[in-house]
Amino acid sequence: MALLVKAKGGNGGNEWDDGFDYEGVTKIHVRAGSDGIQYIKFDYVKAGKTISGPIHGVSGLGMTQTLEINHLQKEYLVSVEGYYDKTTGVIQSIQFKTNQQTSDLMGFNKGTKFSLGSMRRKIIGFHGFSDKNVHSLGAYFIRIPTTKSAMEGGQTTGRSYDHGGDYDGIRKVYVTHDGTSIRDMRVDYDKGGQVECYEYGDKIGSGDEYLRMKLSTITVNYPYECITSVEGSYANTQPYGCIVLRSLTFKTSNGRTLVVGTVTGTKFSLQSQGNAIVGFHGRVGSCVDSIGAYYAPFTPSPPPTEKLEGQGGAGGESWDDGAFQNVKKVYIGQGEYGIVSVKFEYENDTGEVVVGGEHGKTTLLGYEEFKVDYPSEYITSVEACHDKVMGAETGVITMVRFKTNKRTSPPFGLEGGVNFVLKKEGHKITGFHGKSSTMLHQIGVHVVPITE
Repeated sequence: MALLVKAKGGNGGNEWDDGFDYEGVTKIHVRAGSDGIQYIKFDYVKAGKTISGPIHGVSGLGMTQTLEINHLQKEYLVSVEGYYDKTTGVIQSIQFKTNQQTSDLMGFNKGTKFSLGSMRRKIIGFHGFSDKNVHSLGAYFIRIPTTKSAMEGGQTTGRSYDHGGDYDGIRKVYVTHDGTSIRDMRVDYDKGGQVECYEYGDKIGSGDEYLRMKLSTITVNYPYECITSVEGSYANTQPYGCIVLRSLTFKTSNGRTLVVGTVTGTKFSLQSQGNAIVGFHGRVGSCVDSIGAYYAPFTPSPPPTEKLEGQGGAGGESWDDGAFQNVKKVYIGQGEYGIVSVKFEYENDTGEVVVGGEHGKTTLLGYEEFKVDYPSEYITSVEACHDKVMGAETGVITMVRFKTNKRTSPPFGLEGGVNFVLKKEGHKITGFHGKSSTMLHQIGVHVVPITE
């Protein structure tokens, strides 16, 4: 059964739905104009044949861009990202990602960001809203099947175990080693946000054998991290008189490693390029005799964004640039009584520069700039002041200062009035929001956990 993800983007337009009775998407046609995305059209695969979908939107002046997806070479669409204008409700730009490529950004890199994606699933159909332009886009997803590796280690002794591959990811692995062999393993899997545990092996011992047993663990920061490979070794081992696992090494997408045991005998590696390990199978007796893996496509999710409430005066109209990968540059416009305008330059997760809108009203003095040396430097906090000044019925921001993981900027404006700080420990600032008129009345931030 297909999973429906609701349409994302701006408001407005008439609803359309291409359905989900397809094997996948094979070609995408996008035309962008001065107002944003004018139309979008999808070609699907059904029973091995290409089905041409209808145009959503209206043709106009502009250039049509296409993305071809090689269904015969097992290429499939995994996610869509883009930007939309909150005022017009029109999608401004759009970008598609397959398991093998990322398209160019089609349209203009401005507005509020949106994304469509689902862990371990591919897109097989689209729906959305459009009129003379495309306003929003939604998708239908189905689960991508896993692939199963051969077992490494003893092939005939012990009993078989098979956890299957119907899990979203691995949360934690526990391994007990007795100084010679892998005696026991436990795996905590994630399935739809719930944890399911499997344990197999024999960690019961007595005397010196019991004292030699050591438990090692690795916790995976799912869904932001996955296990990418398991390396190990096996050999015929006494007193068991059969082939058992002698060592295991687990590696994650964040570069972390757990090493258990000493490499002895035949070495092996369980790994599939571009995939994560999402399940195990093999054979087990008094020790873990062998191990195999289930592989599945896995794109670690970005850290969750949190919006910290804006502070300052109550006047002006609300604005919100959204959250990005990082802040690259800050522009501050000053007036006689306070900050009159701000603008921010960001970098998105594909490395492209996104320039936010001007918030406030610039003067002949223009902007002062504070440049962030991304990616090694990032903003961790904003200190500001707000006060009631001449010409403003409500409070305005009179000074802002930015602190990064390396330094503190000079103050922009004059200190006075009420002082406040925007920050959250262990997080970095990746976006801004606030309120403005002819001056800046309020400022707030978007933050994400620091993972470097």
